[in-house]
Amino acid sequence: MNEEELKKVSGNYDAFFFHRNTYRCARLAVGATLELVDAVMSGKVRNGMALVRPPGHHSQRNAANGFCLFNNVAIAAEYAKLKYGLQRILIVDWDVHHGQGTQYIFEEDPSVLYFSWHRYEHQEFWPSLKESDYDAVGLGKGKGFNINLPWNKVGMGNSDYLAAFFHVLLPVAFEFDPELVIVSAGYDSGIGDPEGQMNATPEVFAHLTHFVMQLANGKLCVILEGGYHLKSLSESVCMTVKTLLGDPVPQITGEMAPCLSAVESIQNVRAAHKRYWKWLMYEDTSFLQNLSTNLHLLKKANPNPSTEHESKITNNDETVKVERFLELHMKNILFPVPPIKTATTDSKGSVHLLPVPVHFVKEMDKTEIKALVSGFYADIVKEDKNLLSLGSMLAILDKILKKEVCNGIAESPTCSVSVAVALRHSVRFGFQRVLCIFVGDMEIIPNTEDGKILMIHICEKEQSGKTRSKHYISLNWKEDAEGNDFFSAVLGFILPVAYSYQPNLTVIAVGPNRSLGISGISLLFSLLQGLAESRIFAVIEDTEINVMQSVAKALVGASAPHFGVYVPPTQEKVNKIKILRDQFQQEWKMLQCSVKDGISRN
Repeated sequence: MNEEELKKVSGNYDAFFFHRNTYRCARLAVGATLELVDAVMSGKVRNGMALVRPPGHHSQRNAANGFCLFNNVAIAAEYAKLKYGLQRILIVDWDVHHGQGTQYIFEEDPSVLYFSWHRYEHQEFWPSLKESDYDAVGLGKGKGFNINLPWNKVGMGNSDYLAAFFHVLLPVAFEFDPELVIVSAGYDSGIGDPEGQMNATPEVFAHLTHFVMQLANGKLCVILEGGYHLKSLSESVCMTVKTLLGDPVPQITGEMAPCLSAVESIQNVRAAHKRYWKWLMYEDTSFLQNLSTNLHLLKKANPNPSTEHESKITNNDETVKVERFLELHMKNILFPVPPIKTATTDSKGSVHLLPVPVHFVKEMDKTEIKALVSGFYADIVKEDKNLLSLGSMLAILDKILKKEVCNGIAESPTCSVSVAVALRHSVRFGFQRVLCIFVGDMEIIPNTEDGKILMIHICEKEQSGKTRSKHYISLNWKEDAEGNDFFSAVLGFILPVAYSYQPNLTVIAVGPNRSLGISGISLLFSLLQGLAESRIFAVIEDTEINVMQSVAKALVGASAPHFGVYVPPTQEKVNKIKILRDQFQQEWKMLQCSVKDGISRN
């Protein structure tokens, strides 16, 4: 066909343009996607990314659409079901446009859970479909398996995307328990893109990738969709690939507080899906009709025609401005990857029991540790028998603080003492925000009043001697004997608080009388590795060799650990989370997932 004939054929489709090489390129895109599925499902690789064009998520069963000829991701999902007998596949679509083609293909299919966030603006933004709104939940047997999160204004940023994951995608994904995750990875949802007009910076895609890597035992296929600002696209893809390869995740930037419009959309999605998902069973959800963006829509209906030319000039200037911003931004957030991933010492001679290779560091000299303790920690360390374990612990911690090691694991006969010393030592070293999560009985409660330490204490019963405050939070939780019901606490409370705080270092300790099983502890370590440039220090009671093994797996990143059978939380536990969320959401704003009277935000 000549050019004129191709133009004529293209006119039969919405926003699709045929070139003489289109068919060949589209076949190559599908083929590359299927090759990746085979490599992941066969175990040849753990995960991967297919850098393909044309994109696919707008394409429907019988029509090309929106630059898409074949729906690469939908074909991949059907292929994986047929060839590998998969019964649960999760598709995450973070492109700024709604993948209506994928929705149409799977809206009656309960074996595929489709999640899409997209610029919507009350149906004003392409593809301008009513069925792109939050109330399109699927059809027939597929009801509840189609999740649309509409963005009703531009300018959504890192905190809005993370809030959508914490309060919608991740809880439903863990309950769904996919056998394979496929991402429709469009980067027009990133900063500077002329289509999306959003403000999310490239490192947020590292965090999103890290989260979906924890699903399906790590079986993840990321497939390129849109993205039209070359600098923003390339940096965002690079962040995704680095995370897939196991590099530490960069610190997220920007204020950690979702905007009002994002919270409104999240609330409506949760309300629309309450009847379909157990994790929402006891949540207080209600629909919002009068949205904050309705007034903005009225203003948009009466545009000033004289501004059209000015807008084009502004867009060109904006592209250059974003390129300059990204050059500086990436220099600021990127950091040298420590040469060693995970370190420990062999003071107890039990390291050979760890199932994965870890690096051994030399213990601190006994004379040196005595001098250090007498000079700075004498009020904490009362007995000389603790000195040996403190020497091991501080040797590992120093390597982490000096950024010679990414993370580390220490065993201790007195976990509470070791943690108290570790926290004070880290602050003395210059770390201004240290997150500590302590599981079990804690004899020594550190001072958190200056905000340099945020303590989350997970125990079966409230311990006397300390009242809850912004920087000391007690979470009373006993894990369900039948499986892991800790997902709701981690996703609904711990993760949002931790991201609101933005620590420089994360310390996770497992002490005596722990109220969590190994699966709950593994979940904590896996999800919190996105924080503090993946700097995590684990302190484990020395009787807990099984916990040590599980934690070592999570820290080394050998594979995504099994988090146990998903169990929905009881009403009592949901109420605990709700009470804490209500108490702390003004201080830790990433907790916000519904609009409350009296709360005003941008």
